[in-house]
Amino acid sequence: MNELHASLLDTPVLAVALTLAAYLGGMHLFERLGRPSWCPAVLIGAVLTAASLWLLRFDYADYQRNVAWLTFLLGPATVALAVPLYQQRQHIFALWKPILCCLPLAAMLAAFYAVLIAWLLGAPPVVYASLAPKSVTAPLAMGIQEQIGGSLSLMLGGLLMTGVLTTICVSLLARVLKVTDPRILGFALGVNGHAIGIIRAFELGPTAGAFASLGMSLTGVFSAAFLPLAWRLVGL
Repeated sequence: MNELHASLLDTPVLAVALTLAAYLGGMHLFERLGRPSWCPAVLIGAVLTAASLWLLRFDYADYQRNVAWLTFLLGPATVALAVPLYQQRQHIFALWKPILCCLPLAAMLAAFYAVLIAWLLGAPPVVYASLAPKSVTAPLAMGIQEQIGGSLSLMLGGLLMTGVLTTICVSLLARVLKVTDPRILGFALGVNGHAIGIIRAFELGPTAGAFASLGMSLTGVFSAAFLPLAWRLVGL
């Protein structure tokens, strides 16, 4: 049994099976709970995956290596979001001025307040670099993190927490401020909540999903150019 356990840990079969099982289990529990915005399926799946790795004594480095090709698929999945963008292109072109005006400020603030809070709490520079790309979609965030010297595990945890909290906060603020325009809601979810925000936006409708895709894409492109440059200028 020990030899079988060791051989399974050395192949992608077990890691991929655990990932898919956690995802399906997360989707099932998400539906059973009534699709709550405060507990998305990806969060449930992440908890189930972490619990499985702990129970099986599966080292995270080995797990990450064995699911590398699944991580690679994040790139094509992100590019596929161009489809709803094309479908809603008329609405997007009509609002290109306010979009370009507010997006750089929103992207800079998303990185700035995370770094500021970490600095005020006395965190080391590696924490700053890990939290700065927290509002960027995972494929781009991993590239940014490598350039500025962050921790991959901490960065992925920040991405998960940011996406979950974004869906909660945007929903609450929309009720308080009585914002019902799907374009505004979708764009806010995409800029701040990356892929998790997009999932929530598509639940609101195709228009919200398209603007969330646009917000996430533009935030990623801007952050990929801005954050490494800012890191060199600041000297962190």
